Amino acid sequence: MSAMATRPAGTATRPAAGAPTVPAGTTRRRRPSGSRGLLYLFLVALTVMFALPLLWAVTSSFKPRGDIFTYPPQPLPIPFTLENYTRLLETQPFWGWFLTSTVVAVLSTTLSVFVCSLAGFAFAKYRFRGKRMLFDVMFSSLAVPFAVIVVPLFVVLVKAGVTNVYFSLIVPWVAPAFGIFMMRQYVEQAVPDSILEAGRLDGASEFGLFLRVVVPLLRPALGALAVWSFLNSYNSFFWPLIVVSDPAQYTLPLGIQALYGAEGRQVDMVLAGSVLAAVPSLIMFLLLRKQLLDGLTAGAVKS
Repeated sequence: MSAMATRPAGTATRPAAGAPTVPAGTTRRRRPSGSRGLLYLFLVALTVMFALPLLWAVTSSFKPRGDIFTYPPQPLPIPFTLENYTRLLETQPFWGWFLTSTVVAVLSTTLSVFVCSLAGFAFAKYRFRGKRMLFDVMFSSLAVPFAVIVVPLFVVLVKAGVTNVYFSLIVPWVAPAFGIFMMRQYVEQAVPDSILEAGRLDGASEFGLFLRVVVPLLRPALGALAVWSFLNSYNSFFWPLIVVSDPAQYTLPLGIQALYGAEGRQVDMVLAGSVLAAVPSLIMFLLLRKQLLDGLTAGAVKS
């Protein structure tokens, strides 16, 4: 018999003596290269750079005013006190500011998501006269700073006799050009024409198609748009500064700025108010974080 005997089919080869064995069903992990290690180091440094001011604001809000700017800075609030929060809630109409900002942000976000998704659907899936020109005008408005249209917008509201603070604060955020453009791009990618045609054959109306077919497919983009719209409205400062004159109806950015601009610069109450003001934004992000990440990464990876 020849020394070079053939091995029967289906038999596994044994590893050479001294060679490391890998369990079945597992893959060997690659060691991070030097460039990837530098990338991780850069990301960690960037995270620390952004997180430190936030941590300082939170810990300093529980310190007495005299201990906030001590050097070297104390990482922990010793002594721990809630005086800043109690003084803020007792001496300032903070809950009125909070209610105004939250109501305006929720209403403007709801209207913005509905209007932008409906307009994006129309631009993406319908043909009508003047569509290209209308879209170009809308898209070109992204290049116009908001400060340029503040005076004309304020004059229009005054001429129309609109005096309601909530209505005036909501108007600029109902149909942002960026939101319409974003939804139009997402509808073109996520909503095939065949689904719409099948819905029409089943007797669905055009608005029924939008609500029952298009909206469920747009959830990731709607989540990203909702977070963007909420933060834009909630953190707005310039427009509320123009239309709101009663301190009791201030939004949170206006109220906190008033505390900082007051005599003595009440930094302790400013920090306490900033921490409380950040709570709705955190809740919004936690509720829509999945949709936000899916919407931001849509189209980045080919299926």
